Amino acid sequence: MLVEVLLGIFIVAFIIDVYVVWNLMKKIERLEDWVENYTNKIHGAYGEMKLLDDRGIFEADDEVGDVFSKIKNVTEQLNNEGVLEENAS
Repeated sequence: MLVEVLLGIFIVAFIIDVYVVWNLMKKIERLEDWVENYTNKIHGAYGEMKLLDDRGIFEADDEVGDVFSKIKNVTEQLNNEGVLEENAS
């Protein structure tokens, strides 16, 4: 009798564990997709910033140049972090 009760408890615990692992795996896959899309957007923004400032037009204007250079620095930092992470894996 005790063996059947323990077996039932272990089966229920196993089913719960399988569900928890499956649920966490689905969440991790969604997170990985989100990170990949976000990384692609950062690389795209960095490429656009490089194209826009190909001739240094925006850096010549004081007000626009200041904002543009700050945005460009942020995208460069994000791009460099993404490149370093991709090379590490």
